[in-house]
Amino acid sequence: MRREGISIIAAARHYTWTVDYYLAYESAHQIKHEYLMGYVYAMAGANKAHIRITGSAFASLYNQLTGRDCNVDSGDMRVGTPSGLFSYPDIVVGCGTEETRTDYGTVTLLNPTVIIEVLSPTTETYDRTTKFEHYKSLPSLHEYVLIAQDVRRIECYCRQPDDTWAHTVVVDTGALALTSIDCTLALADVYARVTLDEPGS
Repeated sequence: MRREGISIIAAARHYTWTVDYYLAYESAHQIKHEYLMGYVYAMAGANKAHIRITGSAFASLYNQLTGRDCNVDSGDMRVGTPSGLFSYPDIVVGCGTEETRTDYGTVTLLNPTVIIEVLSPTTETYDRTTKFEHYKSLPSLHEYVLIAQDVRRIECYCRQPDDTWAHTVVVDTGALALTSIDCTLALADVYARVTLDEPGS
């Protein structure tokens, strides 16, 4: 489940957590939490549009990557960055030999190739700024994708050879090419099960 809002735990208690304490806590609780440099954030459930957009994008990539040396995961794969973020992207693709760490029976992926987040009003700024800055610290990350849930719009930040990030926007009936994994996300497929103006979407 992807959060529509996040609530801070550690700050309310006036102390910060170590990574080890966070990972031990995470393994013992069903509700997932994100960790950012000592602070822990509980993740709430996602709305219908968020769930369906994530599911459609995941299905498209899963079908395209079948039989190839890549894995695509949705929601439950934790990603850790060298800069101190542990998060659960909506979709993550890893190719080649996976680099992971296992703590208290739970696994963290350390070398994702593509990370996809479905935007929500309460977390969009965070996904675009703070979270993206931490994702940039992953040497393996080639593409960071942001999918809107209120309009047909997908954005992609693609790492360049000089370590800058090229920004691409695709709208309406277009398709986004993910060059690092040789896949395409067609907006018609991603938004196929969503009526954008429906109540509660």
